[in-house]
Amino acid sequence: MMKEKDPFGFVQVEREEPQKKKIVERKKKFVEIYDSFNGVSAASQASRCLDCGNPYCEWKCPVHNYIPNWLELIRQGQLFEAAELSHMTNSLPEVCGRVCPQDRLCEGACTINEDFEAVTIGQIEKYITDTALSLGWKPKVPSPISHLKVGIVGAGPAGIACADRLARMGIKSVVYDRYPEIGGLLTFGIPAFKLEKSVIQKRREILESMGIEFRLNVNVGEDISIDELIDTYDAIFLGLGTYDSISGNLPGEKHRGVLQALPFLIDNTKQLMGFSEINLPDFKDKNVVVLGGGDTAMDCNRSAIRLGARSVTCVYRRDKESMPGSRREVTNAQEEGVRFLYHRQPLALKGEDHVEGVELIKTQLVQDANNTRGRIVHIEGSEEIIPADIVLLAFGFNASPANWFSNLGIRVDAKGRVIAPEHQPYPFQTDHPKIFAGGDMVRGSDLVVTAIWEGQQAAKGIAGYLNQIESHLPLSDALTH
Repeated sequence: MMKEKDPFGFVQVEREEPQKKKIVERKKKFVEIYDSFNGVSAASQASRCLDCGNPYCEWKCPVHNYIPNWLELIRQGQLFEAAELSHMTNSLPEVCGRVCPQDRLCEGACTINEDFEAVTIGQIEKYITDTALSLGWKPKVPSPISHLKVGIVGAGPAGIACADRLARMGIKSVVYDRYPEIGGLLTFGIPAFKLEKSVIQKRREILESMGIEFRLNVNVGEDISIDELIDTYDAIFLGLGTYDSISGNLPGEKHRGVLQALPFLIDNTKQLMGFSEINLPDFKDKNVVVLGGGDTAMDCNRSAIRLGARSVTCVYRRDKESMPGSRREVTNAQEEGVRFLYHRQPLALKGEDHVEGVELIKTQLVQDANNTRGRIVHIEGSEEIIPADIVLLAFGFNASPANWFSNLGIRVDAKGRVIAPEHQPYPFQTDHPKIFAGGDMVRGSDLVVTAIWEGQQAAKGIAGYLNQIESHLPLSDALTH
């Protein structure tokens, strides 16, 4: 018989996370650094949930996961039921459990967080799906209920989420992507020490078992025209992401040894996966400087460590508390030997042809009514130059609208983001009635979980639109959340 829940479990049981691999091992390998919970440890940590009645964790989560509910199921040992409930709201729970900044989302909003430390939500979410899939659990999907088909461009989180939700409604989809494997930046942009590629490959197996078809190494607009897709499919979803790197407009950015963060991460992953020969610079025994403070900067920091850099220095113009990335990732980078220079702004990249250093100036934050984060002011006379053999620019990404958007009447805003309103008769529909869009290309560069949510919501919009063609298409319970 299941032991009755102790309402003060969060007092009796301290927060714990799975063990991390030893630093010496972490610094040499592109493998996930966290071990996994087992059933006993997951149930013990789940017992800390207060079940507070108005779950702030659930509201803070962009997909509004039923967190207290599946925590209780895990406490009771009902793994498959927890997996089913988790998948009702999240198309990629095993991914979010690994890469979401829980300290800013569900765990940051946990009621017991301030005095007793938050429930270990992310690691339990990861445990649920990893373990359930390994034991043979699969999502339940109906047989296709219509001859109508949806074409999806982009196999990243938004495209995967859209295809997943359409399959749950019995709607067939075919997903196109220019990369040789699904996942988009989940596979090629996020390093394996955060998300091992076998996780995405397992998810592909599940998606294909749901009837979703992937056509990879296909670049829409080159290998196949968008007009052909429009003629072939009854609706189209675009989940193309954001790939245009933001320049710092620094003197010396064109020097050899200066790399944009995202192409570097993609090329490094492709090289590790054996997809192609990549001519990355040799990081061994080099002084590496990373400019930026988000999760992409942390990925660059930790990748450079594993590539054998002599030193890795991360430069950020504000203070540590203002960094937009996950605090957990900052901690992991520090543990692995990354040095952080806060309140420093780059002025120029030094060198004749190849970068040799970065000129910095110290900054301070001044309270400003027009900027809640504070206005950055340079401290005159504080300039310094730090040595650098390789510089990685991690200033963020802009949308990269396709050249065929305008021909189809797809509007973009001043930042190149596709205009696809969230609230209208058919959510995330563009000005072309047959074409929907979601994820970073609509919102701007953001979290994996927000892209998942928008892909799911777009699937609802597509189902509503297709209802005009065949009035018997139902919205399943899985999509009414």
